[in-house]
Amino acid sequence: MSSPIHSPQGNWWIAGVSVLEKTWIRISVVWCLILFASMIVWASYGKQNQHGPTYRVSTSEYIQKVQDFKKAGTQTEEGIIPADEHIYVAAARFSFDGFPVVLKAGKQYQVHMSSYDVQHGLSIRPEHALSKQMSLQLLPGYEWVLPMKFDEPGVYHVVCNEFCGVGHSTMHGSFIVQR
Repeated sequence: MSSPIHSPQGNWWIAGVSVLEKTWIRISVVWCLILFASMIVWASYGKQNQHGPTYRVSTSEYIQKVQDFKKAGTQTEEGIIPADEHIYVAAARFSFDGFPVVLKAGKQYQVHMSSYDVQHGLSIRPEHALSKQMSLQLLPGYEWVLPMKFDEPGVYHVVCNEFCGVGHSTMHGSFIVQR
């Protein structure tokens, strides 16, 4: 069986380029430059990156902060109702600490996050629309504080989205947002 693609004949690499091909090359180069410039503008002015202060913290200090948060909050069957607007959560192999947390819809909270051991992901997904998500990275030795407000009541699942070992798939938590 022969191939339907035939090898070019002669010195095809030194043959002139057609006007149509030159036009498409010019359009492609201009389009690449437009995309490159738009990425710079998007990153600079698009407000795409999460922001918030980050502090250096030792693992033992952060464990104490999470324990203090859990102790100050009210323990219910659904989870911890925070004593104030500060929430402390942490990731560790292979679980989250500080979850589940019960919040009020429409209220802004300061969510403090860190990792006890290795790099973890923290993906927050509303139960009714799992395709919507917010993905964050948690690093040991750093406490990251992000302002968060959940407008709609419901359950927001938290999973680790950074592979951290054989028990990675067991890492679950939740924000339970009530009216």
